[in-house]
Amino acid sequence: MRGPSSYAALRRLPPLLADLVCVAAFALGGRASHEPGAAGWVVLSIAWPYAVSAVLAHAWLYARGGRTRRIWPEGVVITAVTYALGMVLRVASGRGIAVAFLVVAVLFLAVTMLGWRAAVALIARRRTSQPS
Repeated sequence: MRGPSSYAALRRLPPLLADLVCVAAFALGGRASHEPGAAGWVVLSIAWPYAVSAVLAHAWLYARGGRTRRIWPEGVVITAVTYALGMVLRVASGRGIAVAFLVVAVLFLAVTMLGWRAAVALIARRRTSQPS
């Protein structure tokens, strides 16, 4: 039987999964743009630093009681940690970081990771403002 704590844990999963989908889309786009003929493992080699960073950011916020669906401040923190720590891990793993890549990465991750949060907030606001 599942108790309240397991239900709370399950409620935390969708925001993490949504952020991991954003990271996967980023990696797939990178492979399609720069290494189109490369094997599928290339996507994993691109994605893992950012995926690990997103998981760590979510875990840190969960431990502090944060709500990871909100844009501010939690969504911004998760996006910033995913980007910054992801870049550190990328460099530590021997992959390069050109200036153009830094710009594209921060823009893509910000638009997607904050974008789904904005869409969820907008839908929730519309649902609560409609008369029954």
